[in-house]
Amino acid sequence: MAENQARIFFGEELRRMREEAKLTCKDLADALGCTPQWVSTMENGRKVSEQSALDLDTYFKTGGHFHRLWKLMKEVEVRFILPPGFPEYLEYEKRATSYRIFCALLVNGLFQTEGYTRAILNTTDGDNVEELTAKRMERQSALTRQSTPHTWLVLDEAVLRRAVGGPDVMREQLASLLAASDRFNTMIQVIPQHTGYHAGLGGDFTILGFDNEPDMAYTECAGEGILIERPDRIRDKAVRWDLLRGYTLPVDESRALLKAVMEAL
Repeated sequence: MAENQARIFFGEELRRMREEAKLTCKDLADALGCTPQWVSTMENGRKVSEQSALDLDTYFKTGGHFHRLWKLMKEVEVRFILPPGFPEYLEYEKRATSYRIFCALLVNGLFQTEGYTRAILNTTDGDNVEELTAKRMERQSALTRQSTPHTWLVLDEAVLRRAVGGPDVMREQLASLLAASDRFNTMIQVIPQHTGYHAGLGGDFTILGFDNEPDMAYTECAGEGILIERPDRIRDKAVRWDLLRGYTLPVDESRALLKAVMEAL
């Protein structure tokens, strides 16, 4: 992973201000209530906490300079974590007029509850859970914006039965899916487990539709994201989507299954 230049700049600014004030690392550490080793860690651009940034602003009377740098640093870190192609995909997602989403493993981020998101991120990106969770929740506003997109969500039944975060988290997640299926612009269907092998078991994917632009697609596997723009590859995803829809339960039966799995938890 590339160095976080914002974190390095934070350290350089801290060292500059400390030296201008003619303070040793120990002097500053004593003033902040931390160790000289922690001051050195920050100055070397290895790690910074939000509280330390706030304490530095208070001590040096910088008017929020260090806290602003800390927020920039976290923004850069989050972009490092996101799979390649995903930041670009998000820009398309914000203005798409239709979503066709298939989930083979986990509930798509557009439909995740906060608890479900946290349960995933706590095992993969523990240092940035708060920032990533907030961004994912903010992302969901795309589903309820003024120009409401039409959304078709297909889930493999295994997604419903995978107890991410435990029974309470999954119960809330399934209830949220049921509520989403009540929206006039959202259709949720499930491929039952007895289907066996089907074309979607190769991985999740999303097809975005637009009023005056070609469709886009995005797929992700093992942390690697692929933004698909070539017409022939998008057609391949569209065919795969049509094949999957052939295996789904009708909407009412899908809702009944969602409710049954939720109540069994």
